[in-house]
Amino acid sequence: MQDAVNTFDMPLTDLADRDAWLDKVGELTEEDGYTERLGAHHAAILVEQKPAVLLVTFETHKGIAAISEDNQPMGWDLVKALGWSHLCLVSDGDTWFRDRAVYGFFDRLADDGFFEDFEQVIFYGAGPCGYAAAAFSVAAPGARVVAIQPQATLDPRIAEWDDRFRAMRRTAFDDRYGYAPDMLDAAERAFVLYDPEIAEDAMHAALFTRANVTKFRMRFMAANLDRSLIRMQLLYRILAQVSAGKLDRLALARLYRARRSDGGYQFNLLNRLNGGGRHFLTILLARHVLNLRRGRPFRLAMGEAIEALTEAGKPLPRGIEADTDPGAVGAETRPHAEPDRI
Repeated sequence: MQDAVNTFDMPLTDLADRDAWLDKVGELTEEDGYTERLGAHHAAILVEQKPAVLLVTFETHKGIAAISEDNQPMGWDLVKALGWSHLCLVSDGDTWFRDRAVYGFFDRLADDGFFEDFEQVIFYGAGPCGYAAAAFSVAAPGARVVAIQPQATLDPRIAEWDDRFRAMRRTAFDDRYGYAPDMLDAAERAFVLYDPEIAEDAMHAALFTRANVTKFRMRFMAANLDRSLIRMQLLYRILAQVSAGKLDRLALARLYRARRSDGGYQFNLLNRLNGGGRHFLTILLARHVLNLRRGRPFRLAMGEAIEALTEAGKPLPRGIEADTDPGAVGAETRPHAEPDRI
């Protein structure tokens, strides 16, 4: 793949026209891979380099549009940066890849020994795609898996408590490549990342309890955890550490420290503290954020929390007085021209 960097720097056509997008992807991959349509709602896109690491990602057209300005599958960044090979399974919407054409595709890859050509195989996906990454990893025994907020199954006999995806309840999750936690038995190692504040995600994560599965809680990141990890520049580092065999609970904890300066995490935490009436902690959080940047929601929350504690006759954090102006907190350390934002 001689011209990988130049070739995969090219933006693709609008994802709204699925056929035109797939045609363009087919042109880019024809020399070093292929693009294959799998039934009416799925496609497989292979970019193959030297037989070292193969990253298998499960993505949706909508997800690609949300993450990439160039409408490129996320794995293409790793193709360019690390020289990995990449197999992307892409779907129209959230299908959980429950399609016989997809089953047949993975059957064929397994029968042909495709995965055996690589020194290492990593499966990745988030949400419904995280389910698929875990479920189809069984086709490549010894693979490593990173699943973000995955569902274990949507079979109502097992997960009737998950009301978020009622439209999928008639879809079979009890046939081939069905129950994702069982499909991980053949994996060398799997990592399930989730926000335990989302009750359904926490319950699905509990079903993935296995000796070869590391579950890691990422509190207050809310929905779309994958996009948050990309925003914090953590996702590719996680995948690189998985490849190097260095990812474990301690490594994840160290990486996750980046949340402390992430605006999305700070705002989610502010909402949680406000909703719980945790005025003392609200002041501490707001003071920390206002020392870093301007943030109107934090300034307002701090003022309200100071007022609430004062009226209740409760102590304020050290250095905070009842008449403290939240707008003046950290004024000397903030960038002067920064707009008033979170």
